[in-house]
Formats: sequence, C-alpha cells, structure tokens
Amino acid sequence: MDHKIAIVTGGASGIGYAAAESLINAGHKVVIADLNAELGEESAQKLGALFIQVDLSIQEDNKRLIDETVSHFGSVDILVNNAGFQHISTIEDFSEDTWNTMISVMLTSPFLLTRYTLPYMKANQWGRIINIASVHGLVASAYKSAYISAKHGLLGFTKTMALEGGEFGITSNAICPAYVRTPLVDKQIQAQALSNQISEKDVVEKIMLKNAAIKKLIEPEEVGEFVAYLASPIAKSFTGATLALDLGWTAQ
Repeated sequence: MDHKIAIVTGGASGIGYAAAESLINAGHKVVIADLNAELGEESAQKLGALFIQVDLSIQEDNKRLIDETVSHFGSVDILVNNAGFQHISTIEDFSEDTWNTMISVMLTSPFLLTRYTLPYMKANQWGRIINIASVHGLVASAYKSAYISAKHGLLGFTKTMALEGGEFGITSNAICPAYVRTPLVDKQIQAQALSNQISEKDVVEKIMLKNAAIKKLIEPEEVGEFVAYLASPIAKSFTGATLALDLGWTAQ
C-alpha cells in the first residue's frame, strides 16, 4: 500500500490519538492537530507524528494547519475531522459564545479543512475524508443542542463531499460511534453522577448504555482501526456512508 500523509484533528487523546496510532501502524505519516500544546507534543513524540498546535475555531488556524502540513510533507491525502467537545445544558442556559465555538470547531472547521485540502487530493486523484460524527448525528438527546446540530450537519456535509469528490478518487465517510471510553466521556460520567446523585456505574449502565444492545463502552482503538480501514485501498468503494458504530443504539 502507498504510504499517505494524514491529518488527525483532536489527535492528542481519545479517538483522535487512537486514529493517529492506527494510521501510523498502517504505514502512513501523521500530523496531530490539537489545541492542547503540551499533550499534543507528548502524544506526537510517543507515536512518531508531527504536532501542529491550532485553535480550529479560528479560520486562519485551519488554513495554517494545511499550509504547514504541505510545507513539511508536500501534500495531504487523508483528513480525519475528529476535534470537538460536548456541553450539556438546556437551550435557555446555553450561551451564544459556547454555541458559536462548538459549531465552529465541529462543523465549520471540517468544511474549511476539506476546502483547503481538496486541491492536493484532486491533484493526486486520491483522497480520504473521514469525519468522526456520533450516534447523535443520527438521533437526538436532550440538553445537547449545539453538539447534535453540528453532528447532523456534518453528516450532510459528508454526503455532499462524496458526490463532489467521486470523480477525483476522493471518498468521504462519517463514523457515528456511541459512547467511547475517552477522557471526555469520563468527565461526563463524573458530572452526571454528581448532578443525578447516582453512582458512576449507574450513569454508564442506566443513561449511556440505556439504548444500546451491547452493554459496554466502545474503546477508542475500535474507532481508530475503523479509520485506518476507511483510509485503506480495500475501502475504495465506501463513500457517502454514515457508519453507525453504535452498539445497536439505532437498530430500534
């Protein structure tokens, strides 16, 4: 397999780190992009990746990420849009600043990074756009209005790019995982245990896994290996797909 140049946003930890590791194990060169400079440098050193510190809520940083990657490696072949965060609140308590930041990071940034990357993929007649969406791109839950809006929008963008990229050998797919065992989810478990006055075990079993057929949290490595598969030649016919890695959540 030809070794490609990959960018993984939010690659310092969790799903992003697992995706970067799987891509490196497949022989690709990887750029980890993250807001957390200390953790990003540490993760990149562990994996043998290049780290670029960026704030993806800022348009200029999205352009700089692509420019610096191309300056270092010469091109971009694989784009994994993973960066994001969650905020749990009623719509009345949701601030406009938080809404704008979440939409910028989870929807506008994938658009911008794809836009800036496409010329290189088209020139190579090959590309992989892999968007890490969520089961909440397929269904809704209360108190996550910005997160769910962004993820629903990301699925529409994924499909559009599949149609626009097909003639150039560019595929575009979205992975939609249920709850993954990441530092972000660990914080959610702690917060919900406190707010609902129940144990962390009950949060996982009675809230997070309530709609799941398989009663377990997904491990980051499962998503990471899925990313590496979609980047591989054998996945060349997958495009425009919303791939539910959701423990059977949406089978109901």
